[in-house]
Amino acid sequence: MSGYERDQRFIVGHYQPATLIDLALSRGIDSHRLLRGCEVFYEDLSRGTTRFSQQQFLTLIDNARRLLDADDSAFLFGQRLLPGHYGEASQTLLHARDLYQALEHLCEFHALLSPLLTPRLMLEEHYLHLYWQDACGAGNQAQFLGEACLSAVLAMSRRLVGEHLPWRIQCAWSQPRHIEQYWVYLGEEVRFDAQITLLSLPRQHIHRPLPNAAATPGLVARQACLEQLAALGGGSSFLDLLFDHLHAHIHEPINLDRVAAAFGISPTTFKRKLSKHGTHFQQQLDLVRRHVALYLYQMKGYTNEEVCNYLRFSDTTNFRRSFKRWTGLTPSGLARWFG
Repeated sequence: MSGYERDQRFIVGHYQPATLIDLALSRGIDSHRLLRGCEVFYEDLSRGTTRFSQQQFLTLIDNARRLLDADDSAFLFGQRLLPGHYGEASQTLLHARDLYQALEHLCEFHALLSPLLTPRLMLEEHYLHLYWQDACGAGNQAQFLGEACLSAVLAMSRRLVGEHLPWRIQCAWSQPRHIEQYWVYLGEEVRFDAQITLLSLPRQHIHRPLPNAAATPGLVARQACLEQLAALGGGSSFLDLLFDHLHAHIHEPINLDRVAAAFGISPTTFKRKLSKHGTHFQQQLDLVRRHVALYLYQMKGYTNEEVCNYLRFSDTTNFRRSFKRWTGLTPSGLARWFG
C-alpha cells in the first residue's frame, strides 16, 4: 500500500481548483498572479486535461487568500464546492436516497470530492458526526480548508433536503476576528477551540427521503467513480492510509520500522515520505492516539485506566501527561462533543 502523495497530479483542474479560480476572477484578481508558482496556465484549464497535485492546489489557495484578502473567501469557496460539477462523483450526491447516503458517498469518493481534507463519519445513539482529517499536509491552509468544508456540507445539505438543518459545529481553532462570517454562512451554533473540526446533526434528519433521489442513475454513477479510483490506484492518500493503519493497530506495539515494513518500504524512505508531507512518525502516532482516546472517552465512556490500557501506556500518570500534550487538557477537563 502507498496511496497518492502530495506531488501526484490527480486533481482535475476544472473541478475544485477552477471553482476557486473563478471566485478569484469574479473579484478582479489577475489569473497570472493567481496561478504563480502552480506550474499551470489559465488557458490550460479549458482543455479539460490539466491536473493539479495537492501541493499545487495548496499553492493556489495560498495565492488566492493573499490576493483576495477577504474574510468570506473560504465560505464563498465552500458554498460552491458541493455537490459541485465533478461528473459522476457529483451525481452520486445529487441522486442519493437520503442525506446519510450522500455523506457516505462524500467519504467514499473523497479523492474526487474533497481531495485535500478527508471527511469521515461517526454515528452515535443520537447524533451523526462528520469530521475531517488532513490528507496532504495542509499546514497554514488548514483553517481556510476547514471553513470551506463546513460551508460546503451545510450548503449541500440545504440543497438536497430543501431546508436548513440544525447542524452544530465545532472548530479546531480559536475564534477568529471575522466571527460574523461564521454567523452568516454557518449559523450561530459554532464552538471554537475544539479538539476536532466537527459537524453534528440529530439522527432523525439523516434518513429522510430526498426529493431528487434516483437509484439507477446513482448506482451507475457510483460504479463509474469506483473505476476512477481504481485508475488512480485507490481512493486514499498516503496520510489517509497511515492513519488507518495506525488506528487499526493502535492497541499493539507500534514503531516506525514495523509500520514502514507494513507499507513495503524502508524506514528511510518512510521518513522521507513523511517529511514531504510536513510531518513525522511521532506526530502521526500521537494524532491517532489522540483521536482514539477522544473516541473512547466520548463515545464509549471508558475510564482513564481503560483508555490507558487500550493505548498500551505503562501507567495512567504517563498517559495523562501525554493526553495533556495532545489536547491541552486533562481527561477530566474534556467536554462532550457539545457538552
